[in-house]
Amino acid sequence: MLHTVKYLLASFALLCIAALPAAAAQSPDLKEAVRQVLKENPNLILDILQENSETVLEIAQRGDILRKRRALLAQWEQDAKTPKNLDLAGRAFRGNSKAPVTITSFSDFTCPFCLRAEQVIAQLLQKYDGKVRVTFKALPKENDSYSLAAAQYATAAFMLDPKKGWEFFDALFNNITLFERDTENFLKDTAGRLGYDLKRLKAEAGSPAVQQRLEADRQEADRLGISGTPYFVINDLMIRGAVTRDLFEEAIEKALSLKGVK
Repeated sequence: MLHTVKYLLASFALLCIAALPAAAAQSPDLKEAVRQVLKENPNLILDILQENSETVLEIAQRGDILRKRRALLAQWEQDAKTPKNLDLAGRAFRGNSKAPVTITSFSDFTCPFCLRAEQVIAQLLQKYDGKVRVTFKALPKENDSYSLAAAQYATAAFMLDPKKGWEFFDALFNNITLFERDTENFLKDTAGRLGYDLKRLKAEAGSPAVQQRLEADRQEADRLGISGTPYFVINDLMIRGAVTRDLFEEAIEKALSLKGVK
């Protein structure tokens, strides 16, 4: 009975401290009372945490998100001071080609996080219609033949026809398992459906021009300290990983603000 009473007192005290204004929570008497109860019953906190594990996990996840957001906001302040000077000559864009904000994704078709991020980017294009454009730089995994082949064919598709290139891009991301399992049939079906000449597409994929572009993108990623995928450059602001949509939106809003666009 005494243990139960003390347990309830400790739980109540901890909750009260969390709910009290900062000044009240700093009360020496209250702190001492809680300290004494916990000293006599050292397992109380563990018991409370275990009995409220879902709430504790939710709080920890929320705290992690807040920490990441603060870190990103601080990073963007520094990013904005350093022009990234990406080479976008000859690139295909989704959205308004003269949009004030450019999202450049460094991505890999065999990366599931990249697919998730591209789905978010598609939503953002709709929300910021006319204000955002998107382009793509392939960053295939080293020593992964399918990752490299996908990058080569996508790059070739863009070079041959920028508009159809985006359709090929979507087909690759959405059917990468099929591409890996049966590359020839995937290429035959996709090229035929989109109106590509398959022989020409294959020749372009193995051409020096495609290899040079992929190497240039790799060198640019190295220059910017980009490793792993996905990675995004939003004007001069950088985002690593498939972050939440609201963080993408914050980056876009900041980029628009820096351009003087509301």
